[in-house]
Amino acid sequence: MGRPAQLRAEELEPRFEALKELHKPKSQPGPRDWLARHSEDGQSFQEYQRAGPVRPSAERHTIDVQPLGEMSPKQREILAMAADYVQRYFQVPVRMLEPIPASAVPAGARRRNSYTGEPQILTTFVLDELLAPRVGDDSLALIALTAEDLYPDQDWNFVFGQASFTKRVGVWSMHRYGDPASSADAFELCLRRVLKTAVHELGHMLGIAHCIAYECVMNGSNHLEESDSRPMEPCPPDLQKLAWNTGLDPAKRFADLAAFWRARPGAGELVGRLERSAELVRQP
Repeated sequence: MGRPAQLRAEELEPRFEALKELHKPKSQPGPRDWLARHSEDGQSFQEYQRAGPVRPSAERHTIDVQPLGEMSPKQREILAMAADYVQRYFQVPVRMLEPIPASAVPAGARRRNSYTGEPQILTTFVLDELLAPRVGDDSLALIALTAEDLYPDQDWNFVFGQASFTKRVGVWSMHRYGDPASSADAFELCLRRVLKTAVHELGHMLGIAHCIAYECVMNGSNHLEESDSRPMEPCPPDLQKLAWNTGLDPAKRFADLAAFWRARPGAGELVGRLERSAELVRQP
């Protein structure tokens, strides 16, 4: 039995075990996909617990969202919706901080992408120099959103986002997600992409590793097509990790997320899946 099959065979709490019927095993990666380029072992629920991840406490109880640099009106609208979505997804209060200007990123933490010629920001500078000193005493996690492209080091073309498993900081970008002002469909596509990356990076900040067992929002992604193919939701083991970490009620979480998506066009299938998930976790 391979490692992905072993992870899928892990016995979960009954309410999360019941969700397995709705989740597909992870497909074989294509030659350009994340798992074709990166060898990963995945993470069982017990391994997650033993790792001692960042967790809420009486002192640390808020997720802070940090705007970074200039954004268009439609991008700011998506940012506000992302803060709302994150609160529903993690069931943790979210606070929007005052923007950090683009001028806070010096030339030494910028470059021109050698393929596109477009400017990029170094993620490690954002995490270590901009965000780490701003983490509040009551902040569970601090994550920045920017409209500028990102890169993690000179050997990488770009990255959608990056987060620390221990420092409670992360950053993600909407640069490669299309122009949300160009059409209603483009807005919805950009929104979904932003939301996926937000919860993915915040999942890392709460100690959840990339998923290799299921089609899951915590799958790694090497390119936009692969990212688009990921579902919006975590797999059952990763949801159990979140519930153990934050104490969330999964049925309420599914209901809150379904309410968010009912207001969005073309989300009927997702709403139905969330409603069915709520039913399954309520069963005795």
